[in-house]
Amino acid sequence: MESGPTVFAGMVFVLFGGALLVWTAVRVRHREPVAQDVSPVASATLAGLAAVATLALGAWCFTRL
Repeated sequence: MESGPTVFAGMVFVLFGGALLVWTAVRVRHREPVAQDVSPVASATLAGLAAVATLALGAWCFTRL
C-alpha cells in the first residue's frame, strides 16, 4: 500500500531528470542557448547538475521500496 506513492514519485523524478538531461544535451549539441541571457557554459552546467540530481533522487526513491 505504501509503495504506490514511492513508485509514482520515483517515476516523476526519473522522467523529469531524463527529459531535462536529453533536452540540455540536444541544446548544447546544436550550439543553442540553454537559458536566455546567461553564459552558455554556466547554464548547461547548472541544467546538467539539476538533471543528475533529479535522477539520483528518483533512484533513491526506488531504493525505498
